[in-house]
Amino acid sequence: MSKKTIRQLPLHFMLLPGLLLVLIYSYVPFFGLSLAFVKFLPGRPFTENPWVGFEHFRYVWEMPNSLRVLGNTFYIAFFKIVVGQIVPIIVALLLNELRKNWLKRGVQTLIYLPHFLSWIILGGILIDILSPSQGIVNQLLGMLGIKPIYFLGDNNWFPFTIIVTDVWKEFGFNTVVYLAALTSINPALYEAALIDGANRWKQTLHITLPGMLPIIVLLATLSLGNVLNAGFDQIFNLYSPSVYQTGDIIDTLVYRTGLEQAQYSVATAIGLFKSVVSFFMVSLSYFLAYRLANYRIF
Repeated sequence: MSKKTIRQLPLHFMLLPGLLLVLIYSYVPFFGLSLAFVKFLPGRPFTENPWVGFEHFRYVWEMPNSLRVLGNTFYIAFFKIVVGQIVPIIVALLLNELRKNWLKRGVQTLIYLPHFLSWIILGGILIDILSPSQGIVNQLLGMLGIKPIYFLGDNNWFPFTIIVTDVWKEFGFNTVVYLAALTSINPALYEAALIDGANRWKQTLHITLPGMLPIIVLLATLSLGNVLNAGFDQIFNLYSPSVYQTGDIIDTLVYRTGLEQAQYSVATAIGLFKSVVSFFMVSLSYFLAYRLANYRIF
């Protein structure tokens, strides 16, 4: 064993706790995927459960709400990704124009704070704020002569509310990433543009945005892996049976099917389908990130 390897042994030992967590929570549960292909009988070992093949997958596709749930998941996740990319870029550009550092840091801290709050806390806050009777939002709308809106109980408003509140919670984190990208732009480019008579808008259009383009493309492509992750914790804390038509997603369907209805095999089949699609989307996102932004993991 070389001296270099001996020196690096403590670093390898530091990886063991993380590897054990990944092994226990990510690889050991693979054995439970067999539930998707058998008829689960409580009290029996897995090896004695009758094999049914793809019967549960066929049952899932024949469910009357399966396509609607899949459509809701794509719709909510897609707009979360798109709006969640656009808003931080705009905010980062606006913060970059501030000349007082104390004001920039203060605003950055305020918009970053919701990222650290869980949806359990934010869910309770939003339920109170968006209440149709006593919520502050509807009180303000009433002052403008607008009738109260049931944001969390109306099928037309619920997806919009989910997307907006998720962007509000997370755009501060992404803004920090884009602000870091702005620091890598050569200041000499702005000086040259100023000499040529370019105003702030033209500098932003021809220097700032092209300088941010690699990180924008990278984050956009990597976000493709979340196209089926519409946010279980958020929706679970905010939805109700009255908005299942437009708010029910794959994860909430798995929760109700598996834990509330005790159809473990069906719930496993739904979760396995989502995992397979997500695997291909993650693979595609890393391929596009390498081709478009020269980003590689290995």
